[in-house]
Amino acid sequence: MDVFEKCFNFTRAEEAKASGLYPYFTQIDNVEGNYVWVGGKKTLMVGSNNYLGLFDDERIKKSSKDATDKFGSSTCGSRFLNGTYSLHVDIEKKLADFMGRDEALTFSTGFQVNLGVIPAVAGRNDIILVDRLVHASVMESARLSFSKIVKFNHNDMNDLEEKIKRIPDDKGKVIIVDGVFSMEGDLANIPEIIKIAKKYNARVIVDDAHGVGVMGKNGRGTCEHFGMEGEVDLITTTFSKAFASLGGFVAGDKKVIQYIKHMARSLIFSASITPAAIAAADMALEIIKTEPWRRERLWEITKTMIREFSAMGYDTGNSESPIIPVLINDQEKTFKLWYFLKEFGIFTNPVVAPAVPPEETLIRTSFSATHSDEDLEFILEGFKKGGKALGII
Repeated sequence: MDVFEKCFNFTRAEEAKASGLYPYFTQIDNVEGNYVWVGGKKTLMVGSNNYLGLFDDERIKKSSKDATDKFGSSTCGSRFLNGTYSLHVDIEKKLADFMGRDEALTFSTGFQVNLGVIPAVAGRNDIILVDRLVHASVMESARLSFSKIVKFNHNDMNDLEEKIKRIPDDKGKVIIVDGVFSMEGDLANIPEIIKIAKKYNARVIVDDAHGVGVMGKNGRGTCEHFGMEGEVDLITTTFSKAFASLGGFVAGDKKVIQYIKHMARSLIFSASITPAAIAAADMALEIIKTEPWRRERLWEITKTMIREFSAMGYDTGNSESPIIPVLINDQEKTFKLWYFLKEFGIFTNPVVAPAVPPEETLIRTSFSATHSDEDLEFILEGFKKGGKALGII
């Protein structure tokens, strides 16, 4: 049997393109603030994770350019060998201080953070308990650890406790959740997870990709939001969202980070973050610390849009974040609403199976601190007209 047979038989993408309802790998030709140009048409972006509106900030762009001028376009090596620059060391100290932890360690992408951290700290004789809706990077990393994986129902603390209490005491246990769930926009129940972890002698890792920079008074993430910063063992996150760059980091106790530093394969066998990306993240960190108005504006927008979507007749689920899902629960109507919005001039993300169960399809919207009131009115107008035209509301 030819292992490529599945490739030759894959026709869904071509069929979707032929119908005009293919929403993926959209080519963006230009970017200006919250607007992008797609096929020559100016389109309002409501599908980016640019939560603080920093990805075209002049200070960040200048910082990237200056770092490239000084250090070049790449390190051409891993952190383990020739790829540790003063840029990496400096930002790790700042990140540890910002997060209130002993140490931080940067990786080249957010995915690689989990890919390095989880298999380093968990192995064949350990049990990883994961929320069913964790990010794909957590699931892939858990599989690579060769640990036994136990899934618990989304944010169901009773189910988590039922499953963890069956695990023998001689097994290592780690609970892994997203801080903010990337499709649903709801938050992990960190306080209850910590209680259960302490009761059953388990460690806790929070993937806070959508939380750091956004959640909490100081932007330290979901754990700060719940007042549980010192209670979580490891926090992993990315630079590709609030930090408007590329890469990521893990923060935790010194001994644990030092162990990860020498055992994480995705760190040791990957080139380190480029000077431009690390300098961008460094400047973004300074802005996160000194411009709280961005979070304040973002939360004002979030509350407004959840309220207005709901008043219009849409279901936004249990979102408590700038990720606001508009639940359609019908794949065909989801694609049709996405297409209507695209033609109207609004860039959104349709989410269908297998990313969500077939009966729970949605349009994922995500907002930025730099969306204007006029932008919000335009978005609501598009959703109102599209929803009524398609009989959704």
